[in-house]
Amino acid sequence: MKALTLTAYNQFEFSDAPEPEIAENEVLVSVKACGICGSDIHGMDGSSGRRIPPIIMGHEASGEIAKVGPAVRQWKVGDRVTFDSTVYCGKCPSCLAGQVNLCPNRNVLGVSCGDYRRHGAFAEYVRVPEHILYAIPGDLSYEHAAFAEPVSIALHGVNRLPLKPGDSAVVVGAGLIGLLVIQALKAKGAGFVVAVDIDEKRLALAKELGADVSLVSSDTVPAQVRELVGNPDGADHAIEVVGFGPTIKIAVESVRKGGSISCVGNLKAEVPFPLQLLVTRELSVFGSCASAGEYAEAVEAVASGKIKVEPLLSAVAKLEEGGDWFHRLHKNTEGLLKVILKP
Repeated sequence: MKALTLTAYNQFEFSDAPEPEIAENEVLVSVKACGICGSDIHGMDGSSGRRIPPIIMGHEASGEIAKVGPAVRQWKVGDRVTFDSTVYCGKCPSCLAGQVNLCPNRNVLGVSCGDYRRHGAFAEYVRVPEHILYAIPGDLSYEHAAFAEPVSIALHGVNRLPLKPGDSAVVVGAGLIGLLVIQALKAKGAGFVVAVDIDEKRLALAKELGADVSLVSSDTVPAQVRELVGNPDGADHAIEVVGFGPTIKIAVESVRKGGSISCVGNLKAEVPFPLQLLVTRELSVFGSCASAGEYAEAVEAVASGKIKVEPLLSAVAKLEEGGDWFHRLHKNTEGLLKVILKP
């Protein structure tokens, strides 16, 4: 098969690769679309340490089943599917409690981090265990179905919050996940939603997708939020989708006493944290890792249009052109959001 392989940091090779051999409980998916994730970009340059070459990356994908293992019962050749990026065991205490994202045996498609190497979907074929497969409904396109994975990330970030209908929220970071978070908040009944970012074009898109107000990131954002939500103490919730010290500070300072913060972004491994504000205002902080059962909801949200993904699709390109698109995304000068590669 043909595959786009990261052969060294910042270097790709589009060439032949061995077709994956499937286990008895796995299927072989003929990949029809695979999105380039921000984590893939950080993997390409080596900054994350989770894409050690050589590795075929790619985990936001959809396709058609080309082969099934002998123990597979729920799927057949020709089925249109998408799939979770997290491969979990389904048997450990975490999995049985519904926290599949915390499975100690968890690995991720398209990741090589020292502990394991699992090739992903920037290839003609990828092997996937049947228990993480989801049917693509109706005439939903493969390109749109490939958004189910990032949509599930956004839904999980929102689900971590004790959100009540009508609650106000601040979304710090209006990149792809932030724009999906804004839509997820609205879909789940949030009231007034404020988007915060440094990019005015993304802020304009945030308003098109449901944000009530957009603010250019600055030290004055918390004060503006308090005025906008009509509460001198701040918003009910904040979701931080960057993972950077200054944006964490904005999120913490923007919520009311007793409010909550969901931390989705993880750009930096360690950041300064306003601990005293957290303690004296009794804020709740929730980490949000991948997704945990939201995948079916994500597929439905995309298919029904509850969460719109077409405005986030910057380009669809051939897989052999993937290396160039990776470098364009890495430069980050064109305002690209999601690029889909097709074998």
